[in-house]
Amino acid sequence: GTLLASNTSSLSITAIASATQIPERAVGMHFFNPAHIMKLVEIVQGQKTTQESIQRAAELSGQLGTTPVVVTDTPGFIVNRVARPFYGEALRLLGENVASVEEIDRIVRLEGGFAMGPFELMDLIGLDVNFSVTQSMYDQFFGEPRYRPHPIQKRMVESGMLGKKSGQGFYTYKEEK
Repeated sequence: GTLLASNTSSLSITAIASATQIPERAVGMHFFNPAHIMKLVEIVQGQKTTQESIQRAAELSGQLGTTPVVVTDTPGFIVNRVARPFYGEALRLLGENVASVEEIDRIVRLEGGFAMGPFELMDLIGLDVNFSVTQSMYDQFFGEPRYRPHPIQKRMVESGMLGKKSGQGFYTYKEEK
């Protein structure tokens, strides 16, 4: 009776479930970073996931103090699908020298009401993870231009500039002692 829950942000729950003997009990439970602070959890229903499995995952989410939202299995679910153009446009602005990383983040925070700017958020998530999700969504949507990865991010990942976890991303981070 155990559920198989994946925290993936871009892989298909239906595809994951198809590799199991229990596709009806495979669900997505996409927590957001940092999971101990962020309250939203996307509960993802694969093609063969039962309503009972979805209900059980939603109940578990509630027991963990998070807020479940049930979504169907689509690339990026809700939040990542909305977030890709957010990151992509910020990277295009930077690439076109419209404004600096700091200015774009400041404007998004102060005028947009976001808790973090796009570059701060990419650094927190990890540029490698963010880039991988972007590439995955671009592929899953068959080259849809709004999900196209940006060369700036690719170069940063290739050079090991992964954000907070490497000490360098769009910002520089001092090692905590």
